[in-house]
Amino acid sequence: MIAWVNFAVLIFSTLFFLYYYFISVGPAALEKVKGEDAYRLCGRYRVVAIIFEFITIANYIIYKFYPLDTPLPETFPWPWWVSALIAAVIGIPTTWVMGVGMKDAGEEMAFPKKEHTMYGGIYAKIRHPQAAGEVFAWLWIAFLLHSPFLVIFSFVYFPIFLIMCWAEEHDLLLRYGDAYAEYWHKTGAFFPKRAR
Repeated sequence: MIAWVNFAVLIFSTLFFLYYYFISVGPAALEKVKGEDAYRLCGRYRVVAIIFEFITIANYIIYKFYPLDTPLPETFPWPWWVSALIAAVIGIPTTWVMGVGMKDAGEEMAFPKKEHTMYGGIYAKIRHPQAAGEVFAWLWIAFLLHSPFLVIFSFVYFPIFLIMCWAEEHDLLLRYGDAYAEYWHKTGAFFPKRAR
């Protein structure tokens, strides 16, 4: 029973994370309806999205102790340390990219401000460093928990992050106009573009 309740909460928290993050990245569009209050409102939506993100991580941990009865084995056929090594190989560089993106975004990471200018730092190389790192968090956590089911489930987050990045870019085009369009053409979304 606990396993199914946890899985249901995992599904709902994942969907709520997507929903609240999706609406949090649209302050310029929302401003046309709500006025100046839109940016503050989007900051609140972002905080709610982050809360649901942490709930999904808690669901992953609970799943380790209360797995669903599926045809998949509860653990990988290799020792835990191999999964931990895979988690480190995935997690260390992607968490670093995410952390640098968060640092370079500053307060805008969680609380959008109308007066904020376009980012520098790692954003000069890639448009979505936070997403490029964060999308792998579920995967390395799943490996750290040594769970084949969670590794497979983690791939759900790849299209979710693509949807969120797509929504954010549409709003950034409204917000910054031609400057963002030019930046979009010159800069890779998740990997640096090769110089021509």
